[in-house]
Amino acid sequence: MKNKITIIGSGFSSLAASCYLAADGFDVSIYEKNNSVGGRASVFSKDGFKFDMGPTWYWMPDVFEHFFNDFNTRSSDFYQLDKLNPAYKVIFTKHDSIIISDTIDKIYSIFEKFEPGSSKHLHAFLESAKYNYEVAIKDLVYRPGNSIVELITPTTIRRVDQFFQTISKQVRNKIKHPYLISILEFPVLFLGAKPSNTPSFYNFMNYADFGLGTWHPKGGMYEVINAMVSLATSLGVKIYTNQNVSKIIVENKKASGIIVNGDLIEADIVLSGADYHHTETLLERPYKQYSESYWNSKTFAPSSLLFYVAFDKKLHNVNHHTLFFDADFNEHAATIYDNPSWPKKPLFYASFPSITDASFAPKGKEAGTFLIPLAPGIEDTTSIRERYFEQIIGRFEALTGQEVKDSILFKRSYCINDFINDYNSYKGNAYGLANILTQTAFLRPKIKSKKVDNLYFTGQLTVPGPGVPPSLISGKIVSLEINKKFKILKNHETIV
Repeated sequence: MKNKITIIGSGFSSLAASCYLAADGFDVSIYEKNNSVGGRASVFSKDGFKFDMGPTWYWMPDVFEHFFNDFNTRSSDFYQLDKLNPAYKVIFTKHDSIIISDTIDKIYSIFEKFEPGSSKHLHAFLESAKYNYEVAIKDLVYRPGNSIVELITPTTIRRVDQFFQTISKQVRNKIKHPYLISILEFPVLFLGAKPSNTPSFYNFMNYADFGLGTWHPKGGMYEVINAMVSLATSLGVKIYTNQNVSKIIVENKKASGIIVNGDLIEADIVLSGADYHHTETLLERPYKQYSESYWNSKTFAPSSLLFYVAFDKKLHNVNHHTLFFDADFNEHAATIYDNPSWPKKPLFYASFPSITDASFAPKGKEAGTFLIPLAPGIEDTTSIRERYFEQIIGRFEALTGQEVKDSILFKRSYCINDFINDYNSYKGNAYGLANILTQTAFLRPKIKSKKVDNLYFTGQLTVPGPGVPPSLISGKIVSLEINKKFKILKNHETIV
Protein backbone atom coordinates (compact mmCIF):
# COMPACT_ATOMS: atom_id res chain seq x y z
CA MET A 1 0.00 0.00 0.00
CA LYS A 2 1.27 3.48 -0.87
CA ASN A 3 2.16 5.90 1.90
CA LYS A 4 -0.46 8.63 2.00
CA ILE A 5 0.49 12.32 1.95
CA THR A 6 -2.00 15.13 2.51
CA ILE A 7 -0.95 18.61 1.42
CA ILE A 8 -2.54 21.77 2.81
CA GLY A 9 -2.79 24.53 0.19
CA SER A 10 -2.27 24.54 -3.57
CA GLY A 11 0.26 27.28 -4.27
CA PHE A 12 3.42 26.86 -6.35
CA SER A 13 5.38 25.08 -3.61
CA SER A 14 2.54 22.66 -2.81
CA LEU A 15 1.98 21.80 -6.46
CA ALA A 16 5.71 21.31 -7.02
CA ALA A 17 6.02 19.05 -3.98
CA SER A 18 2.95 17.07 -5.03
CA CYS A 19 4.51 16.30 -8.42
CA TYR A 20 7.78 15.07 -6.96
CA LEU A 21 6.09 13.00 -4.28
CA ALA A 22 3.56 11.44 -6.65
CA ALA A 23 6.38 10.57 -9.07
CA ASP A 24 8.11 8.84 -6.17
CA GLY A 25 5.12 6.59 -5.60
CA PHE A 26 3.26 8.32 -2.80
CA ASP A 27 -0.52 8.64 -2.67
CA VAL A 28 -0.83 12.45 -2.74
CA SER A 29 -3.89 14.63 -2.11
CA ILE A 30 -4.08 18.42 -1.99
CA TYR A 31 -6.71 20.28 0.05
CA GLU A 32 -7.30 23.93 -0.92
CA LYS A 33 -9.58 26.22 1.12
CA ASN A 34 -10.50 28.46 -1.83
CA ASN A 35 -12.57 27.57 -4.88
CA SER A 36 -9.61 27.67 -7.27
CA VAL A 37 -6.12 26.17 -7.31
CA GLY A 38 -2.93 28.22 -7.17
CA GLY A 39 -2.86 30.04 -3.85
CA ARG A 40 -1.82 33.65 -4.39
CA ALA A 41 -1.54 32.99 -8.12
CA SER A 42 -5.22 33.48 -8.77
CA VAL A 43 -7.09 35.10 -11.65
CA PHE A 44 -9.80 37.77 -11.73
CA SER A 45 -11.92 37.90 -14.89
CA LYS A 46 -14.74 40.29 -15.76
CA ASP A 47 -16.34 41.62 -18.94
CA GLY A 48 -13.63 40.21 -21.19
CA PHE A 49 -10.79 41.50 -18.99
CA LYS A 50 -8.37 39.22 -17.15
CA PHE A 51 -5.93 39.97 -14.33
CA ASP A 52 -3.23 37.87 -12.68
CA MET A 53 -4.01 38.71 -9.05
CA GLY A 54 -0.72 37.33 -7.74
CA PRO A 55 2.71 37.13 -9.39
CA THR A 56 3.11 39.01 -12.68
CA TRP A 57 6.89 38.75 -13.22
CA TYR A 58 8.41 35.66 -14.84
CA TRP A 59 12.09 35.72 -13.91
CA MET A 60 14.67 32.91 -13.64
CA PRO A 61 13.23 30.80 -16.49
CA ASP A 62 15.92 28.18 -15.90
CA VAL A 63 14.34 27.27 -12.55
CA PHE A 64 10.98 26.66 -14.23
CA GLU A 65 12.69 24.55 -16.91
CA HIS A 66 14.56 22.59 -14.26
CA PHE A 67 11.24 21.77 -12.61
CA PHE A 68 9.56 20.54 -15.79
CA ASN A 69 12.72 18.72 -16.93
CA ASP A 70 12.63 16.69 -13.72
CA PHE A 71 9.53 15.03 -15.16
CA ASN A 72 10.86 14.65 -18.70
CA THR A 73 8.79 17.57 -19.90
CA ARG A 74 9.41 21.19 -20.86
CA SER A 75 7.55 24.40 -20.16
CA SER A 76 6.81 24.58 -23.90
CA ASP A 77 4.79 21.39 -23.56
CA PHE A 78 2.30 23.43 -21.55
CA TYR A 79 2.57 27.14 -22.40
CA GLN A 80 4.25 29.56 -24.79
CA LEU A 81 6.99 31.70 -23.26
CA ASP A 82 7.97 35.03 -24.81
CA LYS A 83 10.90 37.22 -23.83
CA LEU A 84 9.78 40.80 -23.29
CA ASN A 85 11.52 43.54 -25.23
CA PRO A 86 11.71 45.91 -23.57
CA ALA A 87 11.81 44.08 -20.28
CA TYR A 88 10.38 47.01 -18.33
CA LYS A 89 10.32 50.78 -18.04
CA VAL A 90 11.24 52.92 -15.03
CA ILE A 91 9.69 56.40 -14.84
CA PHE A 92 11.39 58.99 -12.62
CA THR A 93 9.78 62.23 -13.81
CA LYS A 94 7.51 63.28 -16.65
CA HIS A 95 10.61 63.80 -18.78
CA ASP A 96 13.01 61.21 -17.34
CA SER A 97 12.60 57.48 -17.80
CA ILE A 98 14.79 54.48 -18.52
CA ILE A 99 13.77 51.52 -20.64
CA ILE A 100 15.54 48.27 -19.80
CA SER A 101 16.06 46.32 -23.01
CA ASP A 102 16.33 42.59 -23.59
CA THR A 103 20.13 42.31 -23.94
CA ILE A 104 23.05 43.24 -21.71
CA ASP A 105 24.81 45.19 -24.48
CA LYS A 106 21.79 47.46 -24.84
CA ILE A 107 21.69 47.93 -21.07
CA TYR A 108 25.39 48.87 -21.04
CA SER A 109 24.59 51.60 -23.59
CA ILE A 110 21.75 52.90 -21.44
CA PHE A 111 24.04 53.14 -18.40
CA GLU A 112 26.73 54.97 -20.40
CA LYS A 113 24.16 57.52 -21.53
CA PHE A 114 23.37 58.48 -17.93
CA GLU A 115 26.83 58.05 -16.42
CA PRO A 116 29.90 57.79 -18.65
CA GLY A 117 32.15 54.95 -17.49
CA SER A 118 29.39 53.21 -15.57
CA SER A 119 29.14 50.32 -18.04
CA LYS A 120 32.60 49.16 -16.97
CA HIS A 121 31.44 49.00 -13.35
CA LEU A 122 28.18 47.37 -14.38
CA HIS A 123 30.11 44.69 -16.29
CA ALA A 124 32.18 43.82 -13.19
CA PHE A 125 29.07 43.88 -11.01
CA LEU A 126 27.20 41.52 -13.34
CA GLU A 127 30.17 39.14 -13.56
CA SER A 128 30.00 38.81 -9.79
CA ALA A 129 26.21 38.50 -9.94
CA LYS A 130 26.40 35.75 -12.56
CA TYR A 131 28.92 33.78 -10.50
CA ASN A 132 26.75 34.12 -7.40
CA TYR A 133 23.70 33.06 -9.39
CA GLU A 134 25.41 29.87 -10.52
CA VAL A 135 26.59 29.12 -6.97
CA ALA A 136 23.16 29.81 -5.50
CA ILE A 137 20.87 28.19 -8.06
CA LYS A 138 23.01 25.15 -8.79
CA ASP A 139 23.82 24.41 -5.17
CA LEU A 140 22.94 26.51 -2.12
CA VAL A 141 19.21 27.12 -2.63
CA TYR A 142 18.49 23.40 -2.88
CA ARG A 143 19.69 22.76 0.66
CA PRO A 144 17.09 22.14 3.38
CA GLY A 145 18.23 24.77 5.91
CA ASN A 146 18.99 22.31 8.69
CA SER A 147 22.44 23.60 9.62
CA ILE A 148 24.99 26.35 8.98
CA VAL A 149 27.24 23.61 7.63
CA GLU A 150 25.15 23.65 4.43
CA LEU A 151 26.50 27.12 3.65
CA ILE A 152 30.14 26.27 4.26
CA THR A 153 31.75 25.36 0.97
CA PRO A 154 35.09 26.34 -0.59
CA THR A 155 33.20 28.85 -2.73
CA THR A 156 31.27 30.52 0.09
CA ILE A 157 34.38 30.68 2.27
CA ARG A 158 36.15 32.60 -0.48
CA ARG A 159 33.16 34.96 -0.80
CA VAL A 160 32.20 35.20 2.88
CA ASP A 161 32.58 39.01 2.79
CA GLN A 162 29.55 39.15 0.49
CA PHE A 163 27.34 37.88 3.30
CA PHE A 164 28.32 40.86 5.46
CA GLN A 165 28.45 43.61 2.83
CA THR A 166 25.11 44.92 1.56
CA ILE A 167 23.91 45.23 -2.00
CA SER A 168 23.36 48.94 -1.43
CA LYS A 169 26.99 49.46 -0.46
CA GLN A 170 28.25 47.34 -3.35
CA VAL A 171 26.17 49.25 -5.89
CA ARG A 172 26.90 52.73 -4.56
CA ASN A 173 30.62 52.07 -4.30
CA LYS A 174 30.99 52.48 -8.07
CA ILE A 175 27.72 53.77 -9.53
CA LYS A 176 26.76 57.34 -8.64
CA HIS A 177 23.78 58.33 -10.77
CA PRO A 178 20.63 58.05 -8.62
CA TYR A 179 18.54 56.59 -11.47
CA LEU A 180 21.05 53.82 -12.13
CA ILE A 181 21.35 53.09 -8.41
CA SER A 182 17.57 52.70 -8.20
CA ILE A 183 17.53 50.26 -11.10
CA LEU A 184 20.32 48.13 -9.62
CA GLU A 185 18.73 48.09 -6.16
CA PHE A 186 15.23 47.33 -7.44
CA PRO A 187 15.58 43.54 -8.06
CA VAL A 188 16.24 42.70 -4.40
CA LEU A 189 12.76 43.94 -3.61
CA PHE A 190 11.73 40.50 -4.89
CA LEU A 191 13.58 39.15 -1.84
CA GLY A 192 11.43 41.30 0.40
CA ALA A 193 14.01 43.53 2.06
CA LYS A 194 15.78 46.86 1.73
CA PRO A 195 19.00 46.85 -0.33
CA SER A 196 20.73 48.30 2.73
CA ASN A 197 19.85 45.14 4.68
CA THR A 198 20.35 42.55 1.94
CA PRO A 199 23.71 40.72 1.71
CA SER A 200 25.58 41.54 -1.50
CA PHE A 201 25.67 37.82 -2.30
CA TYR A 202 22.05 38.27 -3.36
CA ASN A 203 23.17 40.44 -6.27
CA PHE A 204 22.44 37.29 -8.26
CA MET A 205 18.98 38.80 -8.66
CA ASN A 206 20.59 41.44 -10.89
CA TYR A 207 21.86 38.67 -13.13
CA ALA A 208 18.36 37.20 -13.16
CA ASP A 209 17.17 40.64 -14.30
CA PHE A 210 19.77 41.74 -16.87
CA GLY A 211 21.33 38.39 -17.75
CA LEU A 212 18.32 36.10 -18.04
CA GLY A 213 15.70 38.67 -18.89
CA THR A 214 12.01 39.18 -18.22
CA TRP A 215 9.56 36.74 -19.79
CA HIS A 216 5.81 36.38 -20.22
CA PRO A 217 3.88 33.11 -20.43
CA LYS A 218 1.17 33.66 -23.02
CA GLY A 219 -2.13 33.77 -21.19
CA GLY A 220 -0.45 34.98 -17.99
CA MET A 221 1.15 33.52 -14.89
CA TYR A 222 -1.88 31.37 -14.19
CA GLU A 223 -0.90 29.29 -17.21
CA VAL A 224 2.04 28.08 -15.12
CA ILE A 225 -0.42 26.96 -12.44
CA ASN A 226 -2.51 25.21 -15.10
CA ALA A 227 0.63 23.47 -16.34
CA MET A 228 1.57 22.29 -12.86
CA VAL A 229 -1.97 21.08 -12.18
CA SER A 230 -1.95 19.16 -15.47
CA LEU A 231 1.38 17.58 -14.59
CA ALA A 232 0.31 16.78 -11.04
CA THR A 233 -2.94 15.12 -12.04
CA SER A 234 -1.15 13.12 -14.75
CA LEU A 235 1.07 11.76 -11.97
CA GLY A 236 -1.95 10.77 -9.90
CA VAL A 237 -2.27 13.74 -7.54
CA LYS A 238 -5.82 14.37 -6.33
CA ILE A 239 -6.78 18.01 -5.83
CA TYR A 240 -9.80 19.15 -3.81
CA THR A 241 -10.99 22.78 -3.61
CA ASN A 242 -13.31 24.44 -1.07
CA GLN A 243 -11.69 22.27 1.59
CA ASN A 244 -11.00 24.19 4.79
CA VAL A 245 -8.47 22.50 7.08
CA SER A 246 -9.29 23.29 10.70
CA LYS A 247 -6.91 20.99 12.59
CA ILE A 248 -3.83 18.80 12.24
CA ILE A 249 -4.24 15.57 14.17
CA VAL A 250 -1.26 14.48 16.28
CA GLU A 251 -1.04 11.06 17.93
CA ASN A 252 1.99 9.99 19.94
CA LYS A 253 3.81 13.09 18.69
CA LYS A 254 3.18 12.08 15.06
CA ALA A 255 0.97 13.82 12.52
CA SER A 256 -1.67 11.31 11.54
CA GLY A 257 -4.18 13.36 9.57
CA ILE A 258 -6.17 16.57 9.18
CA ILE A 259 -9.71 17.72 9.82
CA VAL A 260 -11.19 19.05 6.57
CA ASN A 261 -14.70 20.56 6.54
CA GLY A 262 -15.34 18.64 9.75
CA ASP A 263 -14.17 15.28 8.39
CA LEU A 264 -11.05 13.33 9.38
CA ILE A 265 -8.58 12.63 6.57
CA GLU A 266 -5.94 10.17 7.69
CA ALA A 267 -2.37 10.49 6.46
CA ASP A 268 1.12 9.11 6.92
CA ILE A 269 2.63 12.53 6.19
CA VAL A 270 1.08 15.99 6.53
CA LEU A 271 2.72 18.68 4.41
CA SER A 272 1.61 22.30 4.64
CA GLY A 273 2.15 24.82 1.88
CA ALA A 274 -0.18 27.22 3.66
CA ASP A 275 1.05 30.14 5.73
CA TYR A 276 3.51 28.69 8.29
CA HIS A 277 2.20 30.75 11.20
CA HIS A 278 -1.38 29.79 10.36
CA THR A 279 -0.46 26.12 10.04
CA GLU A 280 0.85 26.10 13.59
CA THR A 281 -2.49 27.48 14.81
CA LEU A 282 -3.95 24.17 13.58
CA LEU A 283 -1.86 22.36 16.20
CA GLU A 284 -2.45 22.08 19.91
CA ARG A 285 -0.16 24.32 21.94
CA PRO A 286 2.46 21.70 22.95
CA TYR A 287 3.19 20.97 19.30
CA LYS A 288 3.83 24.53 18.13
CA GLN A 289 7.47 25.29 17.36
CA TYR A 290 7.35 29.07 17.25
CA SER A 291 5.72 31.55 19.63
CA GLU A 292 3.80 34.69 18.72
CA SER A 293 6.77 36.74 19.91
CA TYR A 294 8.99 34.81 17.49
CA TRP A 295 6.81 35.70 14.51
CA ASN A 296 6.37 39.27 15.68
CA SER A 297 10.14 39.72 15.87
CA LYS A 298 10.72 38.65 12.28
CA THR A 299 11.23 40.98 9.32
CA PHE A 300 8.49 40.25 6.82
CA ALA A 301 8.46 41.11 3.18
CA PRO A 302 5.85 43.72 2.29
CA SER A 303 2.15 43.39 1.87
CA SER A 304 0.57 45.24 -1.04
CA LEU A 305 -2.31 47.44 -2.02
CA LEU A 306 -3.37 46.32 -5.48
CA PHE A 307 -5.86 47.68 -7.97
CA TYR A 308 -7.11 45.74 -10.97
CA VAL A 309 -8.35 48.32 -13.44
CA ALA A 310 -10.16 48.01 -16.79
CA PHE A 311 -9.61 50.90 -19.19
CA ASP A 312 -11.90 51.69 -22.11
CA LYS A 313 -8.95 52.62 -24.36
CA LYS A 314 -5.32 51.77 -25.08
CA LEU A 315 -2.77 53.56 -22.90
CA HIS A 316 0.40 55.32 -23.99
CA ASN A 317 3.92 55.89 -22.64
CA VAL A 318 3.87 52.71 -20.57
CA ASN A 319 5.19 49.19 -21.08
CA HIS A 320 4.05 45.72 -20.03
CA HIS A 321 5.96 46.26 -16.75
CA THR A 322 6.32 49.87 -15.62
CA LEU A 323 7.88 51.11 -12.37
CA PHE A 324 7.08 54.58 -11.03
CA PHE A 325 10.07 55.84 -9.06
CA ASP A 326 9.06 59.49 -8.79
CA ALA A 327 9.08 59.31 -4.99
CA ASP A 328 11.81 58.93 -2.38
CA PHE A 329 12.61 55.22 -2.05
CA ASN A 330 14.18 55.51 1.42
CA GLU A 331 11.16 57.34 2.84
CA HIS A 332 8.82 54.72 1.42
CA ALA A 333 11.01 51.83 2.63
CA ALA A 334 11.12 53.30 6.15
CA THR A 335 7.31 53.03 6.37
CA ILE A 336 7.55 49.34 5.45
CA TYR A 337 10.47 48.17 7.60
CA ASP A 338 11.29 50.79 10.25
CA ASN A 339 8.04 52.48 11.22
CA PRO A 340 5.13 50.44 9.85
CA SER A 341 2.65 52.96 8.47
CA TRP A 342 1.04 54.19 5.27
CA PRO A 343 3.56 56.07 3.10
CA LYS A 344 2.89 59.71 2.24
CA LYS A 345 4.06 59.34 -1.35
CA PRO A 346 4.69 55.70 -2.29
CA LEU A 347 6.57 54.28 -5.22
CA PHE A 348 4.32 52.01 -7.24
CA TYR A 349 4.39 49.42 -10.00
CA ALA A 350 1.97 48.93 -12.86
CA SER A 351 1.50 45.99 -15.20
CA PHE A 352 -0.30 46.21 -18.53
CA PRO A 353 -0.14 42.66 -19.93
CA SER A 354 -2.68 43.50 -22.61
CA ILE A 355 0.10 45.48 -24.35
CA THR A 356 1.81 42.13 -24.97
CA ASP A 357 -1.01 39.62 -24.76
CA ALA A 358 -4.41 40.22 -26.38
CA SER A 359 -6.07 37.64 -24.12
CA PHE A 360 -6.06 40.13 -21.20
CA ALA A 361 -8.46 42.72 -22.61
CA PRO A 362 -10.99 43.25 -25.40
CA LYS A 363 -9.63 44.87 -28.55
CA GLY A 364 -8.89 48.56 -28.11
CA LYS A 365 -8.96 48.35 -24.32
CA GLU A 366 -6.33 47.88 -21.59
CA ALA A 367 -6.05 45.79 -18.42
CA GLY A 368 -3.88 47.38 -15.73
CA THR A 369 -2.67 46.17 -12.36
CA PHE A 370 -1.28 48.76 -9.92
CA LEU A 371 0.70 47.74 -6.84
CA ILE A 372 1.92 49.73 -3.83
CA PRO A 373 4.25 47.84 -1.41
CA LEU A 374 3.13 48.26 2.20
CA ALA A 375 4.07 47.23 5.70
CA PRO A 376 2.09 44.14 6.78
CA GLY A 377 -0.26 44.55 9.71
CA ILE A 378 -1.24 48.20 9.24
CA GLU A 379 -4.82 49.46 9.10
CA ASP A 380 -6.72 48.59 5.93
CA THR A 381 -10.00 50.33 5.12
CA THR A 382 -11.98 51.14 1.99
CA SER A 383 -11.47 54.87 2.46
CA ILE A 384 -7.69 54.48 2.75
CA ARG A 385 -7.61 52.35 -0.40
CA GLU A 386 -9.59 54.95 -2.34
CA ARG A 387 -7.38 57.78 -1.15
CA TYR A 388 -4.28 56.00 -2.43
CA PHE A 389 -5.90 55.09 -5.72
CA GLU A 390 -6.70 58.74 -6.34
CA GLN A 391 -3.09 59.64 -5.53
CA ILE A 392 -1.39 57.12 -7.80
CA ILE A 393 -3.81 57.50 -10.71
CA GLY A 394 -3.28 61.26 -10.57
CA ARG A 395 0.48 60.81 -10.61
CA PHE A 396 0.11 58.24 -13.39
CA GLU A 397 -1.73 60.76 -15.54
CA ALA A 398 0.86 63.49 -14.88
CA LEU A 399 3.88 61.25 -15.46
CA THR A 400 2.59 59.60 -18.64
CA GLY A 401 0.89 62.67 -20.10
CA GLN A 402 -2.59 61.22 -20.57
CA GLU A 403 -6.02 61.34 -18.94
CA VAL A 404 -7.33 57.95 -17.86
CA LYS A 405 -9.75 58.48 -14.96
CA ASP A 406 -12.76 58.96 -17.24
CA SER A 407 -11.80 55.80 -19.17
CA ILE A 408 -12.02 53.44 -16.19
CA LEU A 409 -14.75 50.86 -16.74
CA PHE A 410 -14.29 49.19 -13.37
CA LYS A 411 -11.67 48.54 -10.73
CA ARG A 412 -11.17 46.09 -7.90
CA SER A 413 -8.89 46.59 -4.91
CA TYR A 414 -7.01 43.99 -2.88
CA CYS A 415 -5.03 44.61 0.29
CA ILE A 416 -4.01 43.39 3.74
CA ASN A 417 -7.43 42.22 4.89
CA ASP A 418 -7.87 40.20 1.71
CA PHE A 419 -4.49 38.45 2.10
CA ILE A 420 -5.57 37.48 5.62
CA ASN A 421 -9.05 36.31 4.62
CA ASP A 422 -8.07 34.44 1.47
CA TYR A 423 -4.67 33.02 2.42
CA ASN A 424 -4.52 33.16 6.23
CA SER A 425 -1.45 35.31 5.67
CA TYR A 426 0.37 36.47 8.81
CA LYS A 427 -0.40 40.19 9.20
CA GLY A 428 -1.52 40.14 5.58
CA ASN A 429 2.00 39.85 4.19
CA ALA A 430 2.17 39.19 0.46
CA TYR A 431 5.62 37.66 -0.01
CA GLY A 432 6.73 35.87 3.16
CA LEU A 433 9.86 36.43 5.22
CA ALA A 434 12.48 38.87 3.99
CA ASN A 435 15.85 37.43 2.99
CA ILE A 436 18.06 39.42 5.33
CA LEU A 437 21.24 37.91 6.84
CA THR A 438 19.54 36.83 10.08
CA GLN A 439 16.75 35.11 8.13
CA THR A 440 18.82 33.30 5.54
CA ALA A 441 18.98 29.52 4.96
CA PHE A 442 19.24 27.64 8.29
CA LEU A 443 17.93 30.72 10.14
CA ARG A 444 14.50 30.46 8.52
CA PRO A 445 11.60 28.38 9.93
CA LYS A 446 12.34 24.70 9.46
CA ILE A 447 10.94 22.52 6.69
CA LYS A 448 10.52 19.61 9.13
CA SER A 449 8.71 20.14 12.42
CA LYS A 450 10.97 19.81 15.43
CA LYS A 451 8.08 18.75 17.67
CA VAL A 452 5.82 16.63 15.47
CA ASP A 453 7.10 13.71 13.45
CA ASN A 454 5.71 13.36 9.90
CA LEU A 455 4.82 17.08 9.72
CA TYR A 456 6.55 19.17 7.04
CA PHE A 457 6.32 22.69 5.64
CA THR A 458 7.01 24.27 2.27
CA GLY A 459 6.67 27.73 0.76
CA GLN A 460 7.84 31.29 1.13
CA LEU A 461 8.17 31.33 4.93
CA THR A 462 10.76 28.57 4.89
CA VAL A 463 13.76 27.89 2.61
CA PRO A 464 14.82 29.22 0.23
CA GLY A 465 12.54 32.28 0.46
CA PRO A 466 9.98 34.50 -1.26
CA GLY A 467 9.17 34.44 -4.97
CA VAL A 468 7.84 31.94 -7.49
CA PRO A 469 11.14 30.25 -8.45
CA PRO A 470 12.11 29.78 -4.76
CA SER A 471 8.67 28.28 -4.15
CA LEU A 472 9.26 25.69 -6.88
CA ILE A 473 12.60 24.91 -5.27
CA SER A 474 11.02 24.70 -1.82
CA GLY A 475 8.62 22.05 -3.11
CA LYS A 476 11.54 20.00 -4.37
CA ILE A 477 13.51 20.38 -1.15
CA VAL A 478 10.68 19.18 1.06
CA SER A 479 9.99 16.21 -1.23
CA LEU A 480 13.62 15.16 -0.90
CA GLU A 481 13.43 15.44 2.88
CA ILE A 482 10.33 13.26 2.94
CA ASN A 483 12.01 10.81 0.60
CA LYS A 484 14.97 10.56 2.96
CA LYS A 485 12.59 9.52 5.70
CA PHE A 486 11.30 6.71 3.53
CA LYS A 487 14.77 6.01 2.10
CA ILE A 488 13.59 6.69 -1.43
CA LEU A 489 16.24 7.91 -3.85
CA LYS A 490 15.18 9.09 -7.26
CA ASN A 491 16.99 10.45 -10.26
CA HIS A 492 15.89 14.02 -9.52
CA GLU A 493 17.73 14.11 -6.18
CA THR A 494 19.97 17.18 -5.93
CA ILE A 495 20.98 17.40 -2.28
CA VAL A 496 24.09 15.44 -1.42
